[in-house]
Amino acid sequence: MHLSASYDDPSVVPPHVRDRYEWIETGSAAAILKATSPGEFADLVKVLDDFALRPDSWLIKGGNKGDIAAALDERFRALGWLETRIDVEVTGHFITDFATHGELGDALPGLEHEHATTSVYSEGFKVDNHKGRMIVDIEWNAKDGNLDRDLAAYRSWYEHGLINGAVIITKDRAPLLELAREVWANYQESLPVDRRDPTLPIDLKTPTTTSFDRAVMRVNRQGAGTCPVLIIGVGPAAWDGSPFTGVSGD
Repeated sequence: MHLSASYDDPSVVPPHVRDRYEWIETGSAAAILKATSPGEFADLVKVLDDFALRPDSWLIKGGNKGDIAAALDERFRALGWLETRIDVEVTGHFITDFATHGELGDALPGLEHEHATTSVYSEGFKVDNHKGRMIVDIEWNAKDGNLDRDLAAYRSWYEHGLINGAVIITKDRAPLLELAREVWANYQESLPVDRRDPTLPIDLKTPTTTSFDRAVMRVNRQGAGTCPVLIIGVGPAAWDGSPFTGVSGD
């Protein structure tokens, strides 16, 4: 595993897309995925280019699949990506050549070899978006242990030759917390005094949910092994500049 920065190459990721997100990768993941899964990588770039962080969709209460994650998933669905469970079956072939076993082989006339098989079936889990040989998971507000699970699975699937690489899109928590405070304060000032509430409607203080910094920590622990993995953090640069109005957005 080595950290790289192929996403900085303007021929891989257009600069106007590159500059709106935070990035980290292993094994030149962006360049590898662009070369080996060009259509799927183009879809990823399109989704990132079209997406904007709108406070009316972002600053609302939501679970693991809040409005932001759902909005990103919908964009991938429109391009033919599907939620998919990936199971793996490993079959072992045991072939014994008795002719190489001296007296044992002589004691078994007519038996030149023995062939036995055994298999292990492992049920996997669902990934958010799968197309071809590429995976994109949206880990917006889940328990950060999901990142360990994701990276271990990517490593296994890559080593079994099932995927070319994987992408995780997540929030860049600390910078978004500062932006949320600013946007929320501006909204509160627009309300009558008796309706104001300084408490943010979303929790960005908890460091144990999935976020860019937690993903970077896992990547640096080499959880993905040799699998090319691209982590993309959504932060203030993805904000569309609109205020929070209290009206739920799309």
